Amino acid sequence: MNHSKIEKNVGLMAILVVVAISFGGLVEIVPLFALEETTKPVEGLRPYTALQLEGRDIYIREGCHVCHTQMVRPLRAEVERFGAPSEAGEYIYDHPFLWGSKRTGPDLHRVGTRDYSDEWHRQHLVNPRSVVAESNMPAFAFLQHRILDGKITAKKMKALSRVGVPYTQEDMDGAKDAVKGKSEMTALIAYLQNLGQAYRRTQIIRTRLADEANK
Repeated sequence: MNHSKIEKNVGLMAILVVVAISFGGLVEIVPLFALEETTKPVEGLRPYTALQLEGRDIYIREGCHVCHTQMVRPLRAEVERFGAPSEAGEYIYDHPFLWGSKRTGPDLHRVGTRDYSDEWHRQHLVNPRSVVAESNMPAFAFLQHRILDGKITAKKMKALSRVGVPYTQEDMDGAKDAVKGKSEMTALIAYLQNLGQAYRRTQIIRTRLADEANK
């Protein structure tokens, strides 16, 4: 039988498996590029400020994204614990994405809407167990003593603008002054406080539009 020839030829079998997987992947992925909900920012999405952008880079550098992913799935257990499911349009300005479903620590995609104070976040980062007794998170107190100089913040913004993030020249010109002298702790907290705010603003906008449509 013809298929027996393929099964006995490891090289040919491997090539055909790659072709099959590639074709299936293209069928699944390519249509997404044409869907507005995956290519258009949600109504309340704004680019990260210079300080938030530096905070995000610190979040990635310290490996926070390994334990704290940012993708709330539409599952009852996740929605009740972390908040409303994530929407594709919330990630349009994220490079790279910080998706994932590993739950070593809670998902943080909505943490900014929980109304924790800056001081709460500071205490949590300095000594996690002072506010969450069962936490196994390491302390990041050293971030208080590391000061940003903002020398390359504008360059980061310029690079992101080339891939679609709508930073203006004014944003870039003021980037250095916006972060210079601030601690890495302050920047990280600014980033954390922003997580989920796009969704909150989007819901407000959608509610207002719905009310106007129903008048």
